[in-house]
Amino acid sequence: MCPVEHDLLGEVEVPEGVLYGIQTERARLNFNAAGRVVHPALITALAQVKLACARTNQACGFLAPETADAIARACGEIVGGRHQDQFVTDALQGGAGTSTNMNVNEVVARLASLSLGSRVDAFDHVNLHQSTNDTYPTALRIAAISLLKQLEPVIVRLQEAFQAKEREFADIIKLGRTQLRDAVPVTLGREFGAYANALARDRWRIFQCMERLRVVNLGGTAVGTGMAAPRQYIFSVVDKLREVTGLNLARAENLLEATQNQDALLEASGMIRTHAANLVKSARDLRLMASGPEGGFGEIDLPAVQPGSTLMPGKINPVIPEMVIQSAYRVMAHDMEINLVVMSGELELNAFLPLAADALLDSLDLLRRVDLAYADRCVSGISARADRCRAAMEKSNEIITGLIPHIGHEKAVELARLMRERGLSVREAIHDLGGIPGQDLDVLLSPERLCALGWK
Repeated sequence: MCPVEHDLLGEVEVPEGVLYGIQTERARLNFNAAGRVVHPALITALAQVKLACARTNQACGFLAPETADAIARACGEIVGGRHQDQFVTDALQGGAGTSTNMNVNEVVARLASLSLGSRVDAFDHVNLHQSTNDTYPTALRIAAISLLKQLEPVIVRLQEAFQAKEREFADIIKLGRTQLRDAVPVTLGREFGAYANALARDRWRIFQCMERLRVVNLGGTAVGTGMAAPRQYIFSVVDKLREVTGLNLARAENLLEATQNQDALLEASGMIRTHAANLVKSARDLRLMASGPEGGFGEIDLPAVQPGSTLMPGKINPVIPEMVIQSAYRVMAHDMEINLVVMSGELELNAFLPLAADALLDSLDLLRRVDLAYADRCVSGISARADRCRAAMEKSNEIITGLIPHIGHEKAVELARLMRERGLSVREAIHDLGGIPGQDLDVLLSPERLCALGWK
């Protein structure tokens, strides 16, 4: 028979054998909009917050050592990945995250009670001197920082994959393009190097994100005034949280302001969105350069990871870049959600943080998986079609721009006219014009000469 628990609103039957209680069961019944539970990183971070609070309350004399130890053991199990099936609240919930906070409080209290052999209360012990309004935003920042730390090495991996191709393709000359029209030559290597440079900036932005998120409002309780919490606890709890998490966290100087405003989340999301935009740029370029292969640019070949058509035999599509682009669009959509959340806070609290949490943590997860697939299943396996790159370049009038310092503008115009009227390559047209006296055409058309920063 299911146990019956009581609260302000009456009685609720709680499923038999679960670790949570009435508050979590009410939330489970009330919220099912997202159809998925709160991100595990947020649960882990909340358990770390509860551990830090328990140890601080013990040091301040508000929790008996044996009670604090039991809470600490329970939190350690959750941080270690156990009991994940007990965190059942939907990702999109009303109440500014209260349901998730209580889910953690109740599970920790039940585990601690079982360990201690006497009652540990979710409110009086686990949630002592806390409010959802300071624990939940603090945990969200910790969760985001932990996922940023996982994303950073994957960005490095993708950057290094592009850098490897930069070196491999250093001597492959090809047409540059502006407005999708022929432009002066570049090397394929320098194009790949440009993608790597953009990712280098994204790595820097990851560190900036973590810097923005490290300031927390723990100790502010309900509205940032610290009401119902002792001064000793308020001034020491973030120190203990630093020890628990190993993160360089800092207590906000103005706890009321830090409880009201969540713009740091939007700033971090904007930097993540910028990484997504860089992914779209490079992935779209790779699709263009690999297009055809005979009826398009056909300058590179992407790794063939799966057949491309249920009808056309032999067709291979650029499916990894297409996955990257779609995933980046999702991150950009999440950024808009976070923007709406941040500007929708009212007076002393932002009630819509669960949406921001779901969006931000999902974006970080998504980018980590996508960057890894992009590096390993696409960029690392790209090969160049060097002959096609050079042939297309030598058929384009734009290569003549690089010869102007050696043949003069008048002869360059004549050369362009001959190429256009007779459909000749630059080599063929120069031959018909009698060559370039005293000049080695191969040297003039070399990658080093055509792509040098200026000429001498």
